[in-house]
Amino acid sequence: MTSNSLQQYGIAILRIMVGIVFIMHGSQKLFTFGYQGVVGSMGQMGIPAPEISAVLIIAAEFVGGILLLLGLFTRVAALPVAFAMLVAVLQVHLKNGFFAGGGGYEFALTLAVAAAALVLTGSGAFALDNVLGTDRKLLGRSRGFEVRRAA
Repeated sequence: MTSNSLQQYGIAILRIMVGIVFIMHGSQKLFTFGYQGVVGSMGQMGIPAPEISAVLIIAAEFVGGILLLLGLFTRVAALPVAFAMLVAVLQVHLKNGFFAGGGGYEFALTLAVAAAALVLTGSGAFALDNVLGTDRKLLGRSRGFEVRRAA
């Protein structure tokens, strides 16, 4: 096994776990709290336009999580997830300090960074992006982002 294939498996493990976490959080918002419950929570937290924000966060987490789990449009799906977690850090958790046990930002920041890593790396192994070529079509090249060296 090459170092590159091991990296692809590592990225896949990250993508699948992040996808599962977001499916669970999105389904909790969608099926347990419901739209109105999410709107109310967002209003209490001071999130702007809570009616629109609720739709966006539910879609980002639930649909984004499914796409990440499947490895389909991974880079595109990871963007709103990363953005949502960054907003959660700044709007909700930052004032509570670092540790998640006290409502801090450690978990949300970790998820934001993990999603940002998927934006940069793509889907890794075991992904529909690899079967359908969606990552290559999205980027317009054969493999991920290319770094060119200055002459």
